[in-house]
Amino acid sequence: MGKTGLVNLILRVIATAIAVWVAALLLPGIQVETVGGQGSAIITFILTAVVIGLVDAIVKPVAQLLSGCFIILTLGLFLLVVNAAMLMLSSWICTKLGIGFVVDGWGSAIIGSIIISIISGLVNGVTGANNAQVR
Repeated sequence: MGKTGLVNLILRVIATAIAVWVAALLLPGIQVETVGGQGSAIITFILTAVVIGLVDAIVKPVAQLLSGCFIILTLGLFLLVVNAAMLMLSSWICTKLGIGFVVDGWGSAIIGSIIISIISGLVNGVTGANNAQVR
């Protein structure tokens, strides 16, 4: 991975961490529990963003492939369910790893996944992470 690719990856993790922070502020069904001060909170948000990124990179394509018929049948609306499931899976993995990220149900997961998608997209657009070219 070149320098541009590494910078792009770091910017995307930071964007996702900010998006998770906003979702946790807006939704009572998404909690990020930290032990310690502000530095611990930042590490928790970054670790949560890494887990979400890994789930989106590894599991989400398989889930989309397996649910392709539902996605087509619902004109793409089933992607909301897939995204919510990926957020709940990320929450479960974080809990198993001792990272304090908890999603309290499908409603919170659906709304949270929408918020995280919008905010991370905006932050990626502002930072230029979407435009960085990887060679």
